[in-house]
Amino acid sequence: MNGRRVLIGVTGGIAAFKTAVLVSRLTQVGAETRVIMTRSAHRFVGRATFAALSGRPVATRVFDVPHAPLGPHVELARWGELLCIAPATANFLAKAASGLADDLLSTVYLAFQGPICVAPSMNDRMWKHPAVRRNASRIAEDGVDVLVPDEGWLSCREVGSGRMVEPDALFEAIRGRLAGK
Repeated sequence: MNGRRVLIGVTGGIAAFKTAVLVSRLTQVGAETRVIMTRSAHRFVGRATFAALSGRPVATRVFDVPHAPLGPHVELARWGELLCIAPATANFLAKAASGLADDLLSTVYLAFQGPICVAPSMNDRMWKHPAVRRNASRIAEDGVDVLVPDEGWLSCREVGSGRMVEPDALFEAIRGRLAGK
């Protein structure tokens, strides 16, 4: 993975701490990572964490990327070889399925032309809701690799589906997609 360019999108879910582990692992094997955080992601993991782990500034707003004459969403989308959004909230799945672009991450998602993987993370009841399942199915039909959440202990103190896959599974999904599998 040495020198491979991976864009990481982080949305506002408790599983964002797992994404920090993923960024660290990618960096350790020589991948270049750039992190895009939504406004709500900051409530779970700080920007400084991802900046330290990736060795690059974190982008959060449309105008955070200096010297981007084509627009930061286009510059970031062209830079990355793969886009991984983890955690992906129900809100992000709805945006992606409907083509809504109201923040930096959703505009990058629409501008990105390489492989995309998405790791949903939410409460069991939310994951089972027909609208959420429909949105996940719709983006899968668009060619996005939706990493189905695991069963297990959830932050709401229940056991169920909706738990984001572990960093090792994310890493392997990224490695596999970059290898063309």
